[in-house]
Amino acid sequence: MTALDALIHLLNFALPALLLGSIAALLAKLVWLRALGGVSVLRLAGWASGAALLALVGGLILTGRDGAMATYGAMVVACAAALGWAGWGRRSS
Repeated sequence: MTALDALIHLLNFALPALLLGSIAALLAKLVWLRALGGVSVLRLAGWASGAALLALVGGLILTGRDGAMATYGAMVVACAAALGWAGWGRRSS
């Protein structure tokens, strides 16, 4: 495997978490526009994507393989928890 192949595999591994976090942040900002008015979309997307990526790595470690449905469920829960924490739980001045 070349370095380019390894990079492509790593990006394909992380892409579901990054997309889930970004789409969830945009949808949360659209649905709760007034409540999340002071929070940037980048902050929400960063926290949500990071939490989903941690859940993805944790699922890979626990199950020993990528693509387990339990891992994807954990990604959704982690993403929702991170959105709640970044959006409402901790306000930055």
